Amino acid sequence: MSKRLRKVLVANRGEIAVRILRACREEDIPTVAVYSDADRNALHVRLSDEAVRIGPAPASESYLKGDTLLEVAARTGCDALHPGYGFLSENGDFSDACEAAGVTFIGPTGEAMREMGDKVRARARMQAAGVTVAPGSPGAVSDPAELERIVAEIGLPVMIKASAGGGGKGIRIIHAAKELKSAFELARSEAEKSFKSGAVYVEKYLEHPRHIEVQVLADHHGNVVHLGERECSIQRRHQKVLEETPSPVVDPALREQMGAAAVRAAREVGYRNAGTVEFLLDQNRQFYFLEMNTRLQVEHPITEMITGIDIVREQLRIAAGQALSIQQQDVTRRGHSIEVRICAEDPDNNFLPAVGTVKQLDLPGGGRVRIDAGLYEGLRVGVHYDPLLAKLIVRANDREEAIARMRRALREFHVTGVKTNIGFLLRILESAGFQSGNYDTGFIERHREKLFAPPTENEALEVALLAVSLAHELRKLRAVRSAEPGGAACRDSGISAWRRA
Repeated sequence: MSKRLRKVLVANRGEIAVRILRACREEDIPTVAVYSDADRNALHVRLSDEAVRIGPAPASESYLKGDTLLEVAARTGCDALHPGYGFLSENGDFSDACEAAGVTFIGPTGEAMREMGDKVRARARMQAAGVTVAPGSPGAVSDPAELERIVAEIGLPVMIKASAGGGGKGIRIIHAAKELKSAFELARSEAEKSFKSGAVYVEKYLEHPRHIEVQVLADHHGNVVHLGERECSIQRRHQKVLEETPSPVVDPALREQMGAAAVRAAREVGYRNAGTVEFLLDQNRQFYFLEMNTRLQVEHPITEMITGIDIVREQLRIAAGQALSIQQQDVTRRGHSIEVRICAEDPDNNFLPAVGTVKQLDLPGGGRVRIDAGLYEGLRVGVHYDPLLAKLIVRANDREEAIARMRRALREFHVTGVKTNIGFLLRILESAGFQSGNYDTGFIERHREKLFAPPTENEALEVALLAVSLAHELRKLRAVRSAEPGGAACRDSGISAWRRA
């Protein structure tokens, strides 16, 4: 039965919390933000209707405390909770706890999460639904001897993966039989430490695959649609760096096949709300189920940009019991969109996370440029959370135009006080391999020499001169704005009453 959500607790931080708060505001739904001591002055706190402190900076003492979040929901009168991504977003037990407390979890059921979160069970369910999986073990592998027997059947190379894994952890790729035993023990140990489960399985390792994912939406009325694919092959250590849609290699026929497989996958586990089915595409254009992310994806904006469908608002409506606002025949895709992840890290120093205070921030603009961020001048970037600072998204009529727009936008994106990966992202976009569209998940590793090359002396001088010029122009602009009537008040616009009090 359809209902109206009275108030939503946004159980996250950073850019995704800001994204959800804005969607709630457009739906005229009051919001409550939560924050740790480190996020006392964060943008998501300032944009919410109410905000509540939940603990010290470490996530284990704040954003991961489900009991505390539910106590805040009860105290503030929230009847729904949006987990965003990360933290508790794929915790089936927390989803169940929300429902038991009478709080609508804006995401799938705990049962669906557990079925798709355990990769061994997910493989079995996908095979039952007729979705192709890569050759591998029928279940968890118990010892090295069993591993050797399976590898003898499917052949090398293989990949050992944590059954409860995610984020690239608990994975080992083996090309030689002598590496099997040590890789097995290392994968099990890492899986136990990261996920409190040492269960691992093995599957055939595909050489030079592409990582393609399909966005799905499912409601409580049996409607399931897909919104097409996203190309996510530009990765480092199994972590995505840049995404685009449509994929340079997916044609309409393949898109229809992959979309239909994703819908079958969602139906098989009784899925509802937003989710993403991930596939590996081999060089023969055969695709294999990889996993399902039972939450909102970081890269959802590029799908929104070319379909015109607001995925977060659809999540809110589904959670309220409403039917999807679109059917499959209504989904149209226009143009090309690219997203890059602006992170506080040093790519030339093994992607070491960066810390500091954002002293100056200049954001790009122009038509069809979108920024999802929790960034502001004065933001303190610490070590407690993911280094993602912002997502820069562009849309254009075609891929060539989208690449040109993204390159221009990145050159306008300036952050001082904290080191970022902007230069690294530019080098990817300017590489011939990326521009050709002929790349796979090994792209960054194969092009290390060019992608991590230090700037030339002339390039460094040009950057320094540009920074000085921009800083001078920005000071002049701020002086003008400060002198304008109501200038100070304008800086407070959009700030919640809680923050101003």
